[in-house]
Amino acid sequence: MIAVTGLRERKKQQTHDALSQAAIGLFLEHGFDEVPVADIAAAADVSKPTLFKYFPTKEDLVMHQIADHQGEAARIVRASSAPPVEALRDHFRTGLAEREPTTGLNDHPQVVAYYDLVFGTPALATRLRAFMDEDERALTEVLGGDLTAELLAAQLLSTQRILAYRNWLAISGGQSATERYPTATAEADLAFERLG
Repeated sequence: MIAVTGLRERKKQQTHDALSQAAIGLFLEHGFDEVPVADIAAAADVSKPTLFKYFPTKEDLVMHQIADHQGEAARIVRASSAPPVEALRDHFRTGLAEREPTTGLNDHPQVVAYYDLVFGTPALATRLRAFMDEDERALTEVLGGDLTAELLAAQLLSTQRILAYRNWLAISGGQSATERYPTATAEADLAFERLG
């Protein structure tokens, strides 16, 4: 029974990923607003009801790529014995070194195109903001749930967002991740130091 369940789950995950990839490919080629859901379903060889079973909204087809980072800051702080500012600084610096796309310091053409799509499409930028608001609420809870926790959570996540956006702007402006890395780490150190 375990093997059957495992196979079923793998098939569901494969369909999930195939739908998202088909959608993102079409959105990058034609624009988010120009691609009807029926075209995405056809490209993935599924029905519209099947597509909506996996992704309730068109925006979810794109945001799936970053959904595994949802609540990440809260998880890092909860798992660390270091103070929250230090734990998140270290995590962000590790992300820079590893060229983690969420740090903005990744110049792979597909990653750049993906973030161009997200930041350049109002509906997706709005959904991204909703993700960030959920992250802020989760981090606030981990930090204690009071006003001080709420303010610190907002400062920490705004700092990460601003740093990542500055990196993305430099990369989308033609700078390589390698060229940007020294500035990105210096800016991260300065920004988190001011929160400490």
